[in-house]
Amino acid sequence: MEFHSFLIKYSEIAVKGKNRHLFEDKLVERMREALARLEGDFRVRKASGRIYVDCAGIFDQQDVIEALQKVFGIVWICPLVKLADLGFEDLKARVIEYLKECYGEKQLTFKVLSRRTRKNYPLTSDEICPLMGEAILEAMPNLKVNVHDPDFFVNIEIRDENINLYSILIPGPGGMPVGVGGKGMLLLSGGIDSPVAGWMISKRGLELEAVYFHAPPYTSERAKRKVEDLAELVSRYSGPIRLHIVNFTEIQLYIYETCPHDELTIIMRRLMMRIAERIAKENGCSCLITGESIGQVASQTVQSLTVTNAAVESLPVFRPVIGFDKQEIIEVAKKIETFETSILPYEDCCTIFVAKHPVTKPLLKVIEASERKLAGVDAMVEKALETREVVVIGGQK
Repeated sequence: MEFHSFLIKYSEIAVKGKNRHLFEDKLVERMREALARLEGDFRVRKASGRIYVDCAGIFDQQDVIEALQKVFGIVWICPLVKLADLGFEDLKARVIEYLKECYGEKQLTFKVLSRRTRKNYPLTSDEICPLMGEAILEAMPNLKVNVHDPDFFVNIEIRDENINLYSILIPGPGGMPVGVGGKGMLLLSGGIDSPVAGWMISKRGLELEAVYFHAPPYTSERAKRKVEDLAELVSRYSGPIRLHIVNFTEIQLYIYETCPHDELTIIMRRLMMRIAERIAKENGCSCLITGESIGQVASQTVQSLTVTNAAVESLPVFRPVIGFDKQEIIEVAKKIETFETSILPYEDCCTIFVAKHPVTKPLLKVIEASERKLAGVDAMVEKALETREVVVIGGQK
């Protein structure tokens, strides 16, 4: 069945009190951005506490649904039939016609839900439900009533402007509209974890920028392209991402030549965090985001994470997958379609200079003592910041 309107349902936004309209407006903005990339004429509007999408011209219904399924804040997408102001007998006929087209001869259970905001309609909501249920049972013997756990609900909303009819609920991604929570800087590698972390934090309403540490010739242009592809996949949910590509080769070789090899990874991570924080502050980001999970590798023990955090001056570091095991992270990666790209065999700089026996319980004072040997690193950091490449992934803002 072809639908030309969709009712959009949200959850958390509804409890935002006096600020609810700000969240609704941001959700509408994000929906318009998502639909602007499609062929067709789409109108996203608020009306009486509801959000609707009206479609006109030539459009692909499935494309519309898939675009909306990537807009954080949407919980359900409800394909909607808008009916004129009908008397009850005509309304019954239209509801039965709709159900036959949607469900045919399928053996299913249903429950009628009615909501009447226009109080001059001749029947109340309590009267509409049993009378409509009786008419459906007579016309469609393959359907049965189940008021406790039905296969679907027949929703009838009698509103001031028209009557809304829907029964299909298509899940959205949930969360909060991107932009209501500020902006964060994602440390994006070519692995499985960091794209998932970016997706998860964006689901809580944060816009994303990202930083990738590139180490040519030890990491290839294909590794860089892989990260850009991952950023593009995440941007389908988060909106455009400014990706800062930092040449890390000189710093990484300096660490390798100067510091104890069992400390290479932790010192490298601390330098990355310092650089990421600088870029974050310059670009209005209020936090850093990483894909670290406790105990997954040597640099992700509690002690290592503590020492890594100490390199950050003032911004909080968010680690959305901190309590996930690898399989749980992989499941999310497959869901958001980053997994196949993440496992392409192009190594990033985090995996090139890995010590055979990295320290797992580093002491901050020991690491800081080793870092004091890096007398020229500040100049290298400035050079890396000045020469970084910035690309916008997923479209222009």
